[in-house]
Amino acid sequence: MSFFTITILAIGLSFDTFAVSITCGIARKHIVFWEAFRVAAVFAFFQSTMPVLGWGFGLAIKSFVEPIDHWLALALLCLIGIKMVVEAFGREENNSTLDPLNPKVLFTLALATSIDAFAVGIGFVAVNVNMLHAYLIIGSVTFLVAMLGMLFGKSIGSVLGKRMEIIGGLILIGLGVKIVFEHVG
Repeated sequence: MSFFTITILAIGLSFDTFAVSITCGIARKHIVFWEAFRVAAVFAFFQSTMPVLGWGFGLAIKSFVEPIDHWLALALLCLIGIKMVVEAFGREENNSTLDPLNPKVLFTLALATSIDAFAVGIGFVAVNVNMLHAYLIIGSVTFLVAMLGMLFGKSIGSVLGKRMEIIGGLILIGLGVKIVFEHVG
């Protein structure tokens, strides 16, 4: 998988982090740089570690799924993408009790926004991925996206939250289709 493809994947995975970060910025309008840095670093750590864990799990079951690995990658990415789109339409925005600086809240948000990355990591077994590059790219993109999301949340409110999650879901679906076309073609 190329640098460009991993970067696009990282952007797709980080849209839910972006939406949550906007919400964090709305909830903590007076968040200072180092607080935002800490929140973004936790999001980035979880988002970049989960694919590695998924990849390790995928390697353990590789011999069983190798004949259908490209279809499995398509299914996982499409399911994640569809889930993101459906959740974006069904979620109510309620920011009144959200405190991203509370460690329990922060770790829960980070885990919730990175579970999809575990499934993507399983799909990495189907394609040639340098996991160190994937880890660094996904972590960097997520960190930047989280910082931008909090900044936007402080300034523009909740106008973009759901739209960003929908775009992220569509990107993941597109990547799944691309993997199948590369494997079949």
